[in-house]
Amino acid sequence: MTKDVAIATKYVYSFGGGTADGNEAMKSLLGGKGANLAEMAGHPDLMLPVPPGFTVTTEVCTHYYTNDHVYPKTLEKEVRAALTKVEKLMGKKFGDTTNPLLLSVRSGARRSMPGMMDTVLNIGLNDETIKGLIQQTENERFAYDSYRRLIMMYADVVMEKAAGIEIKNGKGIRKVLDEKLEAVKHKHGYASDTDLTVDDLKKLVVVFKQTVEKTLGKPFPEDPMEQLWGGISAVFASWNGKRAVEYRRIEKFRMNGALRSMYRQWSLVIWAKIALLV
Repeated sequence: MTKDVAIATKYVYSFGGGTADGNEAMKSLLGGKGANLAEMAGHPDLMLPVPPGFTVTTEVCTHYYTNDHVYPKTLEKEVRAALTKVEKLMGKKFGDTTNPLLLSVRSGARRSMPGMMDTVLNIGLNDETIKGLIQQTENERFAYDSYRRLIMMYADVVMEKAAGIEIKNGKGIRKVLDEKLEAVKHKHGYASDTDLTVDDLKKLVVVFKQTVEKTLGKPFPEDPMEQLWGGISAVFASWNGKRAVEYRRIEKFRMNGALRSMYRQWSLVIWAKIALLV
């Protein structure tokens, strides 16, 4: 008599470095973006130089919503293992102050749902890791411009929209921060964002952080791992965001009931952010 052996569910699929755990046929599990990235990175006839990363599967989204917003027990361990692979391939370390790895977080789905959640770039930047980015790029302005963009995107996507905070006076946090930026440009007579100096950007980072805490009631997180898990949580929370709900309501009529088959089929892709200086 043989015993049935329970096979643990795999929730995280890696790609990059000429290999991938998945392929383009796995869109129901990896979402369109995750499946296509896996195909580009791992197909023997392609093996394109896709920045390494990993996809958290749609099964996590289903688990999240059917278990009172709790992740599978093995997810954190799988994410850390996949992150370690990315670090090795990139030769950088997430959260390191001298050679930091920065990440991007993006939502995906088995069926395209454009514009549901903005990509959050530069995850991993803080007051300490920015020193390493400056050392890597030899461009202080680029580093602080990336930092102020992270604060704006993270506050908007993760801290406000994903948290379900209601906008007051018709102004979301992105608009509030934009006004701070425009005030600096107006003060100095700048025509565009590219006119901002390093000193301007350093001051904006401080102002942005103060404004985020005052407006949203909590500070921008400095801990890189907290930033990452905030981004992950934002993806799954965005399934019930206003844009996603409205999109599904409209598309339901066009798909003739097929909406039921994509119930909570949200995935997310996390990959290395490569600094491009132009």
